[in-house]
Amino acid sequence: MDSTTNSIRQIAVGFLGMGNIGAGVWRLIGEMQDEIASREGVEFAVKKVLVRDLLKRRGAAVPKELLTTNADDVLNDPGIALVVEALGGEQPAAEYIRRALIAGKSVVTANKLALATHWKELLETAHETGSCLYFEPGVCGAIPVIRTVTDSLQANRIERLYGIINGTTNYILSQMSAKDASYADALFDAQQLGLAEPDPTADVEGGDAACKLSILSTLAFRAHVPLEGLFRRGITTITPIDVSYGRELGYAIKLLAVAKRDGNKVQARVHPTFVPLSHPLASVNGSLNAVYLYGHACGELMLYGRGAGDAPTASAVVSDMLAAARTDCSNASAAYRMTGAVEMDTDWESRYFIRLQAVDQPGVLGAIAGILGRHGVSIASMRQTTGEGRAPLLFVTHMAREKDVRAALGEIDESLATIENVIYVEEGL
Repeated sequence: MDSTTNSIRQIAVGFLGMGNIGAGVWRLIGEMQDEIASREGVEFAVKKVLVRDLLKRRGAAVPKELLTTNADDVLNDPGIALVVEALGGEQPAAEYIRRALIAGKSVVTANKLALATHWKELLETAHETGSCLYFEPGVCGAIPVIRTVTDSLQANRIERLYGIINGTTNYILSQMSAKDASYADALFDAQQLGLAEPDPTADVEGGDAACKLSILSTLAFRAHVPLEGLFRRGITTITPIDVSYGRELGYAIKLLAVAKRDGNKVQARVHPTFVPLSHPLASVNGSLNAVYLYGHACGELMLYGRGAGDAPTASAVVSDMLAAARTDCSNASAAYRMTGAVEMDTDWESRYFIRLQAVDQPGVLGAIAGILGRHGVSIASMRQTTGEGRAPLLFVTHMAREKDVRAALGEIDESLATIENVIYVEEGL
């Protein structure tokens, strides 16, 4: 919009929360104010900021008169047209988002947990009230993956996607690979750098990535992929031994979010995965994120960049605020409409890295291979070392069904071998 021929349009904004993300948005709005006015003809005027503690020190110099501890000062103010939700957590954030939408306000949020757990309710409320709901910053921070899937790739049937969508776990696994660090040491390093929370459970057990995958796969497949339908496993069982053996076999270890659609069946899972070193995802290291997807018309495509942090997330929040400022909200929810239901597939096919401690005596290898074979699990490669009593035994299987692998492993008696770890291998990215 040319500000020389058009007056600047002021949009009243209410913040729900002023933590790291909220403070980042506040600073970015102030920094970009003149450029936003010049390019877009818009000025964001913050009217109220909900906080838990009026006296707490913050990362943004918010005037005291704007602060409130009463959510109604934001949600019930008819003058506030746009709400930025930056509270985090499921509740009360989800309820506040719903109330803001009912009040006819546009909402921008980075809250993947509130969205993933209340997806249908929030999207239906936005559709029924004609309100805007934007959540680009909720998945991969500054990487415009939501907009790419819902806008740029509208003419595609997206059949599969793979994501490194949690920066904390990617940093930990990168440190374990580059420095042969233990999981505990790599986690401590991440905490010292502020990349991991004091309680890292949501990250290291895959919960954060699962929320993001539920949202992203739902949009990609145009059908709701519920959070409770996802398979999830974290990285706490990964050892330097696994990382080292994987590297020798030509793989990098990643906490990978995987979603595939075949007709009416969808598989969606988050777990540690060996990725071929030749694949672009293998070189995504540190706290960076990436999403690699395949559409029937566009073919292969990868988005890569900063997926977390107050500045990258603030970038995505302000971008969504500008989208809300220029959008007819009565049609905004059309991009998020679902086209049908799907069946969650829990018996997918994959290759498997299986590490055991096997009794070092004749016949053991044949017995284990026989058990796998009886369940239709064939061995693609194997590595065996000798030792006193028990010694490491490694298998990489051909493509096999999840239930067949689990059934076979359940039959291996401890008198033959103990199962140390099972890691998925994605060759066909």
